[in-house]
Amino acid sequence: MVSLWEHWRGGMRRGPRFDTVGGPTTYAMELTRRHSTVSLTRQGADSGNLQINLSWRMRSSDLDGRSRRGDLLRNPLAMFKPEPVQGHTQGMVTVDLDLACMYELKDGSKGVVQSLGGLLGAINAPPYVKLSGDDRFGGSSGETIYVNLDHKDEIKRLLVFVYIYDGTPAFDRTHAVVTLIPSSGPRIEIGLDERAPEARSCAVLLIEHDGKGHLVARREVRYVYGFQSELDRLYGWGLQWGRGYKRKAGRT
Repeated sequence: MVSLWEHWRGGMRRGPRFDTVGGPTTYAMELTRRHSTVSLTRQGADSGNLQINLSWRMRSSDLDGRSRRGDLLRNPLAMFKPEPVQGHTQGMVTVDLDLACMYELKDGSKGVVQSLGGLLGAINAPPYVKLSGDDRFGGSSGETIYVNLDHKDEIKRLLVFVYIYDGTPAFDRTHAVVTLIPSSGPRIEIGLDERAPEARSCAVLLIEHDGKGHLVARREVRYVYGFQSELDRLYGWGLQWGRGYKRKAGRT
């Protein structure tokens, strides 16, 4: 558990807190590089439905503006270069963050739950992981993955990741937080606040059983410059990947 001082200081470092699924935040612990692992079993949070929520929005242009003015002083021709991401309103945002999860079950079955290809999963049948929603602009509700931890003994490992399917690869221009909301116990937050301007994917969280039989969540926050197949190679999932597309609005 983190102290109240660490929690307050972490909140100030991350910037504004987002409301997440399940009502107002009362208390949340943060996984950081220094404190990267938490036992869901010890927290009493390894049963019921676990919600994994992604909330994000564009960063304020203030700091970017100051940096750009400094660049102009050093290189006046830089004024003719377009911004990598223009605007911060819903109509102009060109970054689309998506939440997804690779799964491996104890029986050896593997796969991915994601909006690409309509692979939304199932909550009461294998893989016991389901994606709800595809938020193209960020916001307070965001996207949520549900994990049925009443079937935790059938789950070997889960890799939660975020990727940019459409628009500019610009993780550094967004405020993003992945929040675990268990059926009991405190929320667990992981901020994606590291600078990785060219990355298109980020492995955020690995959930698996440790040697004591506890279900453990471990912060990863590892950025890669490719898509799901690169994360697959990094974690040795062994899936076959092909080109995927999202369903267009209005189609069934």
